[in-house]
Amino acid sequence: MNRYPVIAREGLLPLLASVLAAVLVLHFIGFYQSLVLWAICLSLLFVFRDPEREVPSVPQAVVCPADGRIISIGMAHDPYLNRQGIRVTMQMNPYGAYSTRSPVEGKVLEPPGNPDDPGAPHGVWLQTDEGDDVVLVMNRGPLNNAPRCYVRFGERVGQGQRCGFIHLGAQIDLYLPESCRTDVSPGDWVRSGSDVIGKLIHA
Repeated sequence: MNRYPVIAREGLLPLLASVLAAVLVLHFIGFYQSLVLWAICLSLLFVFRDPEREVPSVPQAVVCPADGRIISIGMAHDPYLNRQGIRVTMQMNPYGAYSTRSPVEGKVLEPPGNPDDPGAPHGVWLQTDEGDDVVLVMNRGPLNNAPRCYVRFGERVGQGQRCGFIHLGAQIDLYLPESCRTDVSPGDWVRSGSDVIGKLIHA
């Protein structure tokens, strides 16, 4: 289910270019002159790192979609599915991995509704096999950069599967069913794909 290993796909080209430049400078000019380029290579490795995460085997769990800190949790109107639900808002860690992951296993559907604001991000509707509806919203980054989404409508995704990337991180909104139990609190630091932030409850 993994789409790319260790290094996010966005970083492959700049990383290869920086390594090539460092090797050429090392070969034709000298070791000390190449140190700056090697430092750039290390910086790119840090920025675009995408480590594997061990998805917990917890039934009906909702795993964290990104590295970051929980900002707020509360009841709110879900404008994408036009329902009342629990909204979990988190801010991605600027020093964490910038990849986002699917919080649940299920099918990717197109939400029937969108916020009134034309500049609002498009939410990804995930429906589990049990019929639970979860909406993942990736907002624009600090440089007004648009997030990248790697899942398509009709596609099936696994829990904790890499599904997007936001340069320098951004705010993430997660809309959960009203019956969902949340296991985190505002201020908690969480890791994508490995930390459980809630559990889907069935009567």
